[in-house]
Amino acid sequence: MIILTTNHGDIQITLDEKNAPETCQNFLRYCKDGFYTDTLFHRVIDGFMIQGGGYELRDDGFCVNMVEKRTYAPIANEAYNGLKNVTGSIAMARTDAPHSATSQFFINLENNDFLDHTNKTNHGWGYAVFGTVTAGMDVVNAIAKLTTFTRFGHEDVPITDVVIEKVTIAS
Repeated sequence: MIILTTNHGDIQITLDEKNAPETCQNFLRYCKDGFYTDTLFHRVIDGFMIQGGGYELRDDGFCVNMVEKRTYAPIANEAYNGLKNVTGSIAMARTDAPHSATSQFFINLENNDFLDHTNKTNHGWGYAVFGTVTAGMDVVNAIAKLTTFTRFGHEDVPITDVVIEKVTIAS
């Protein structure tokens, strides 16, 4: 179990290491390394998902910028594992390339079956689900309702910063 302590409340996640072993191992490595501390939920789309785990705020002396953190190498996409992008599931974010997930993840606010694996083509790979929010969906839903804007070229960024303050790995 993972607890993401945010400045908006705690989100408890149970990982599915049986069905998504490489993805869970990757996520846990970032958790253990303290990577997610002080990162943002930087993309929030009500009725779809909230995304985080890749950007931090950095003061360069003139203004506070949103800066992407350096990550480990991408992992193989395990979206064919049978887990679905349903409300409350957590999945890996990636680029258009199927095997490009690194640190960023998202929590589904609705059943997003169009994100599920359908076949091993570029379009059909889908997004690998690796766990479920088991407590704190009220926090997730409150974050989803925040007003967003475009910040430093990024769309759907909450006006009120949503910061992961710490990550706790509980047994």
